[in-house]
Amino acid sequence: MQHEPQPQPADELDAEAVRTWSSLAVAALGRAREDIDAINVYPVADADTGTNLYLTAESADRALTEALGTPPAGVSETTAVDPVAAAATASLPEAVRAYAHGALIGARGNSGTILAQLLRGVADVLGDEPGDRGAGRMLAEALTRAAEEAYRAVAHPVEGTMLTVAAAAARAGEAAGAAAGTAADVARAAYDGARAALADTPGQLAELGRAGVVDAGGCGLVAVLGALWQALSGQQPAAEAVRGRAVPVPRPPQPCEAEERGGPAYEVIYLLEAAEPAVAQLRERLDGLGDSLVVVGGDGLWNVHVHVDDPGAAVEAGVVAGRPYRIRITHFADERRRARGERVQRAVVAVVPGEGLAGLCGEAGATTVLARPGEVPDAAALVDAIRRAHAREVVLLPGGADQRAAAAAAADKARADGVRVAVIPTRSAVQGLAALAVHDPEGSFDEDVVAMTAAAGATRYGELAVAERQSFTSAGICQAGDVLGLIDGDVALIGSGLDETAQAVLERMLGSGGELVTLVLGPEVPDALAERLEAYVQHGHLAVDTVTYRGGRYSAPLLIGVE
Repeated sequence: MQHEPQPQPADELDAEAVRTWSSLAVAALGRAREDIDAINVYPVADADTGTNLYLTAESADRALTEALGTPPAGVSETTAVDPVAAAATASLPEAVRAYAHGALIGARGNSGTILAQLLRGVADVLGDEPGDRGAGRMLAEALTRAAEEAYRAVAHPVEGTMLTVAAAAARAGEAAGAAAGTAADVARAAYDGARAALADTPGQLAELGRAGVVDAGGCGLVAVLGALWQALSGQQPAAEAVRGRAVPVPRPPQPCEAEERGGPAYEVIYLLEAAEPAVAQLRERLDGLGDSLVVVGGDGLWNVHVHVDDPGAAVEAGVVAGRPYRIRITHFADERRRARGERVQRAVVAVVPGEGLAGLCGEAGATTVLARPGEVPDAAALVDAIRRAHAREVVLLPGGADQRAAAAAAADKARADGVRVAVIPTRSAVQGLAALAVHDPEGSFDEDVVAMTAAAGATRYGELAVAERQSFTSAGICQAGDVLGLIDGDVALIGSGLDETAQAVLERMLGSGGELVTLVLGPEVPDALAERLEAYVQHGHLAVDTVTYRGGRYSAPLLIGVE
């Protein structure tokens, strides 16, 4: 369970202030997400803006916590280190850059992508040396840069949206900064300016006026700015603005309204590694394919968001520009049906051994079941997940040999309920990721199952584990604390350290060839291990690509997939 930190009034910007802001923003968006979802009208009434903003802020907060270490006082129930002392070892530039990077890699939806760019604009200013500027002046400049960057990131900016609210906040913050206001003064002025602009959005955008609601993305931004002011002043923001009720809401938008108005059928989001000139060409290409185009980021890493009728063409454009990954394709009609409790045509249910993997598979559109160490989800848990997917057809990825019996029983139960279910015999999470990568919800069920089964079967899998006791293995006798290298489920070697064992396992797996290596790092494994393994692959196997993910809590120390 998490608790909100208790901010202390301060007229300074430092790493601890950023961390407190981040925690308060997650808490505020968590309270507001359902109300914001309910007033989501523009650009698509798909009732997910609050959720997207919350998930984006949560990703930013995770990255910041990893960069700074221990979370703020009161956030964790088991904190053994003084959080202020921990944050004091990090600089303001390190904190804001980590915060913005976390938002970039975890941005969800149109609103989350814009929020990520706003935070990048803030980081661009606060990441520089202050010079003669005070904290208030710097914050004012950061808010202005944020609004400018957000407008530039959107292909066709529309007033009455989150962009308008950001611009109003920046103007108000600039005025306070010019008057030699403190950082808390600037934050308060920006918050008040944003609230006033939010209340005016129904008169600026016809869709909002017809529904009698304020802009959902702008409402979320008000919550984020309120958290900033609270972090710097210790004062509580206005409750009605945080809950998404800045103006009376006569009725929530109806999901069918967007369908009646038409528009692209799919939302496509992916991270992209590419040079800036290639991204400029990508923008032009995607702008011709659809609308709601937002491309944010820089320094070789971008988050791409667009609404299109041809999702394949949008992904293909990313392949031309660079290397797209974490691809998420959402069919708006399916999301609306789920919101109404109706069944969609097809869904994927995946059992995953880690919270980070659960988030990754969720971004790919799967309904997930978390398998904790030593626990095997039973048939009832899998049946529940199948029902939550609200689909006529379900592809079930059990994730391990020990989960197949429960998967088969759950499939039989779901079939009795009228759901068509296929169980793909995945034995590792990396095989599930390979299957998800080729999942085609628009193709025939049989062809989709065959393609996913082939992708999983073509993926060799490895794992590193730490022996808990002395025991006999297929590679000999291990002692407690030894590192075990498993390949395709069997112990292939026994090592004393994580690094050398990982490289030995990878070397053996690549001995029979491969085109793509997938690395999934456990929660305690440093990024340096992935960097060393990536360097090994690059030097010894020039034609092999490498992708790295964080498995998160409950994940094994290291999972390796070779396709």
